[in-house]
Amino acid sequence: MLGRAAWSADAVRDDLRTYVVEHLGESDAVLVLDETGFLKKGTKSVGVARQYSGTAGRVENCQIGVFLAYATGRGRTFLDRELSLPRAWAADPARRAGAGIPEEVPCATKPQLARQMLARARAAGVPWGWGTGDSVYGSAWRLRSWLEGQRLSAVRGGTAQYRLFTGRTREWAAAVGGRLASDVWRRRSCGAGRTGERRYDWVRLPLGAPRGGRQRWLLARRRRSEPAAVAYDLGSGPPDTPLEQLVQVVGTRRAIAASVKTANGEVGLDHYEVRSWHGWYRHLTLALVAHAYLTVLRAAAVGALQPPPKKRGGRPTSRRS
Repeated sequence: MLGRAAWSADAVRDDLRTYVVEHLGESDAVLVLDETGFLKKGTKSVGVARQYSGTAGRVENCQIGVFLAYATGRGRTFLDRELSLPRAWAADPARRAGAGIPEEVPCATKPQLARQMLARARAAGVPWGWGTGDSVYGSAWRLRSWLEGQRLSAVRGGTAQYRLFTGRTREWAAAVGGRLASDVWRRRSCGAGRTGERRYDWVRLPLGAPRGGRQRWLLARRRRSEPAAVAYDLGSGPPDTPLEQLVQVVGTRRAIAASVKTANGEVGLDHYEVRSWHGWYRHLTLALVAHAYLTVLRAAAVGALQPPPKKRGGRPTSRRS
């Protein structure tokens, strides 16, 4: 099934996307980008290298998978996945051949893989209102420019060292945040956590005037108990977007971490022994299909789903499904 059988993991991925949108799709959905590490021993597993793993919180021998999650009021699950291929692998013909990496696959950064998945979702007509991701994607100016060129609204993680234009000058985000007066912060919740609502103090600062019906913002947040520890996000979207909506988009970023955790525990996302390129994509894709199915079952159990529309002639949308 994972090695020699004749089937396309990408075709099943497309079916997964159709299934998720059919059952969970909403026009104000949030697309969430993130990566996770799969710890491995040895040097044979495709893409394995000494690299930072957010899962372990340190540099480890691991594979890095980049994921695109879909979050709505009905449920949260995955739409897409890509394996990050380190430069050492991409430039080594022997390792590529041994792992069965297709010739056309280049070395790509995580933001580049993210853009590929977002472009596929857009081309497939996936409904969504906002996108989000951590600073890995927020600091990638090419990804930001592409999103804005496509007129896609997003709130991306930033850092205190991010440089931005304020009026006619260019400043560090930390310098801008350090000038904020105490009376401009607003307490808002970005969603429920383990111990209740996750409440922070927030400030939204416009970066220049709106252009082409779009506005850029710097979004700062802090805990009242730690006023000096300020985190930053970069947003772009319609000028009339309320602060509360931006805050909720930031809060949705946790959706993918929670989904990875449940996928590891319930459908064996990280429980595999395949080493090849096709084996990795086949296992991960089947695990994501199983996770989406369980998510839809849960939504139906709590009454979050509407009855699916009847299909003409009773034919399924895809024979692969």
